[in-house]
This record gives sequence, structure tokens and C-alpha cells, in this order.
Amino acid sequence: MKDRSAAWRERVEKASNTKLLSELYRGDHWTQARRLTAAAAKARFEAELWVASAGLGLQPVSASAPAYAATFSTRHADSVTASTADSAQWWGHLQEGTGRKTLEELGRQGPVLMVLSEVYANAMKAEIHALASVGGEVLLVGGVEEIPGIQRVASNAGLRRTLGGTLTSLNVRMAASWLEHCEDGRLTSTATSDSWQRWTSDVAEPERYNRTPISDEDVMAFIKRENASHPGISRSRLLRALRDGNQACEQSRFANLYIRAMGER
Repeated sequence: MKDRSAAWRERVEKASNTKLLSELYRGDHWTQARRLTAAAAKARFEAELWVASAGLGLQPVSASAPAYAATFSTRHADSVTASTADSAQWWGHLQEGTGRKTLEELGRQGPVLMVLSEVYANAMKAEIHALASVGGEVLLVGGVEEIPGIQRVASNAGLRRTLGGTLTSLNVRMAASWLEHCEDGRLTSTATSDSWQRWTSDVAEPERYNRTPISDEDVMAFIKRENASHPGISRSRLLRALRDGNQACEQSRFANLYIRAMGER
């Protein structure tokens, strides 16, 4: 694993035609992520946007890198690892070699707001626990588990209709909404938490399904398009996104079409 990560790092360092990370990433998720700094400013925070990358480690979006394809999502053509344990090792090697800072270091500078999927939270688990030990204000939107020292807001599909977008950008939209409820200059105050809970209780709606059948060709086109827009998106999240658009596809059928679509990319 260490040799593989070193070889990867060497290729990234030697690559040309680099771009700012703020310009390199595409898709609805990153469009919303870039808006987080504005939402933070309105809440009276001085914020800097960082990216947790399976190819670069933890980087500010002001850093530059070549176009690349790497993800912690398993069963993906661009997956860098085959298991959660391997992902944790890979992340550790990346941080040692190319990461600009650790989460713990960021936590010592001020409040930290993290927006992470399950697979990335698992890969970064040791670093997240180290951040929790700092004792500062930390909010995790998404993630995979409750961690003492970190306030977590789990993904809530019932907010999708109110916040808009697809499930792939739900966590980051939730983070922006949380910031709108920060009226006392604190990220995780009781007042902010209570305001958020009251709001979600009022607007959350259960998902209702009245989906339209879709052809194999259209399903495969959707998979290819979403993978291009959201590198590393898992198969399960793709299926949820498809169904979120009121399109019907049975799980085993989707799995077979996913394999075909990824093989034809």
C-alpha cells in the first residue's frame, strides 16, 4: 500500500496542466460546496474551504492539481482501495506525503464543519477521532457514527424536497442550512441546535414514491453522466439519485446495468 501511494504521489507531482481545485471539481455537490463559504460569512465566520481527496489528501481549494480520478468508493473503476481498512491506510499515506494539514491542526485553529459521505468518513476515521480530542467546536454533517467531542447531523432524506437538488448534494445543502441557523456566532451552540431541530421538524417530509419506468439505455446513460459529474459516487447513492428523480429501477437490475455502464466508459 505504501509503495502504491508513493507511486501515485510521484505521478501527481510530475503531471502538468494543473488547475486550482476550486476550478477542477464539477457537479452539483461542488457547486453547493463552493457556496458554503458565503453561507459561513453570513453567519459571521471567517471560513476557508478544504477538500478531502482520495488522490491528494486534505487540501485547500486554493491548491492546484492535475485532473485525476480517484475515490474510496469500492466496486468503482477509479477506486484506490478494495476495503475500508485499505482506505484508512491509503488516507494515512496520502496525508504523510501530500496533505497540507490534518483535521486536528485545523481544529486547533478554530471551529470545523465537515461534510463527509460514509466511505470518506470511514477512510478518515482515525483523523476524525484525533480532531474530536482537541475539544473545539466541530460539526459533522453526514458521516457514519456518533463520536464523543463531535456534534453530528446525520443525512436526512426528508429534507430533500425543501433543500432541493439530489441526494448526492444533500449533505452539503444541509450544512449550508445549518449555517443559516447560526445566529449567535457559534457553530454548535444549544441555540443553533434547537433552531435547527425546530426547523427540520416543521419541513421534513417522508419520501413518496410514484416513479416512472426507465429503459436500460437511459439507466446506463444516467450512470455514466452522474459518474462523470460526481467521481467516486457509490452505486447505492446512484440508485437513490435515480429514484430521487422519480425514475423506477429494481435494485438487482440496476446493479447489472451499473457493471455494464462502468465497463463501457
